[in-house]
Amino acid sequence: MTLPLEAWNNPVRNGVMRGSGAGMRTREGWPVAESVDELLAGATTRESFASSDGKSGVPMERVVIDGARFVVKHVSVENDWIMRATGDIGCRPLLVWRSGLLARVPPSIDHGFVGVAQESRGAAILMRDVSAGLVPEGDGVIPPEQNLRFLDHMAKLHAALWGWEDTIGLVPFSSRYSFFTSQVAACEEALGSGAEVPKIADKGWRRLTTVAPRLADIVVPLLRDSDLLVAALDATPQTFVHGDWKMGNLGSHPDGRTILIDWAIPGRAPPCVDLAWYVALNRRRLPHTKDETIDGYRAALEVHGIDTAPWWEHQISLALLGAAVQFGWEKAYDEPDEIAWWEERAVEGARRLG
Repeated sequence: MTLPLEAWNNPVRNGVMRGSGAGMRTREGWPVAESVDELLAGATTRESFASSDGKSGVPMERVVIDGARFVVKHVSVENDWIMRATGDIGCRPLLVWRSGLLARVPPSIDHGFVGVAQESRGAAILMRDVSAGLVPEGDGVIPPEQNLRFLDHMAKLHAALWGWEDTIGLVPFSSRYSFFTSQVAACEEALGSGAEVPKIADKGWRRLTTVAPRLADIVVPLLRDSDLLVAALDATPQTFVHGDWKMGNLGSHPDGRTILIDWAIPGRAPPCVDLAWYVALNRRRLPHTKDETIDGYRAALEVHGIDTAPWWEHQISLALLGAAVQFGWEKAYDEPDEIAWWEERAVEGARRLG
């Protein structure tokens, strides 16, 4: 099966969707297979593996169909702590697929989806094997041109869906600042899930009060009650966000297109929320400073037709405060100058909250 890359970005339009037999259900968008067997019809190889850069711990398979390599991700509330922490009872990758929303993703981004099958309390997501193009694991700095291209393609996605309204049930913006709370850690411990990130986050929040008390004084109350922050950001321009622009989900094709996988927490949000997440999680790997990276995204958004002047300073200040609320626990393990940068941004964002 040798197909052009563009065929996979809209598999319905290009007639290459997997499992498109008579048993398939449709609901206003792209079809969903009735079973994994239907989705993987014709597979000659199925091999389980563990993704070393993944944080959810969900079961994965490598699959060969008609000589082409694919990856299957089996997500459900039983095996995915991220689904539980984010309140995902509808399986958002399934919703993104079924709604046809992926057809609106610009061609400069390869989302990787090929097909989806419904499973108990979740779904099997069939993706092309894009591992060869993913950013290598580790802390190595990516090339400057790749960073700028990621920012440009992020801006292009946001501009393409500017003003988008969520009618399919993706992540409510009001819940984005509760993914890493102590309550999540307590629930995972009670379940005996073994999920490591909630444990590390819980320890990090306790550490933050010691290593950065000023930052903790600002973000911990917002972690407990983010209503004021959410309301302030919700009054600024909105778009569709992928939600997890970390290097483990990113890569590049030889033709320059960006690979963007793991559509677990998409939804309607201010565009700077994606940007702040990108800066917070990827800072060791960025060839530009955090401020240069932020400026690069803004310039790209302007190039793609969005006038940022009326709202930019307000939204980016609040979004960076929000990222500190999300990842203050992670910054507690960081160097003093990194903590200081986030503390300054948190102070500025708190001023805008009044």
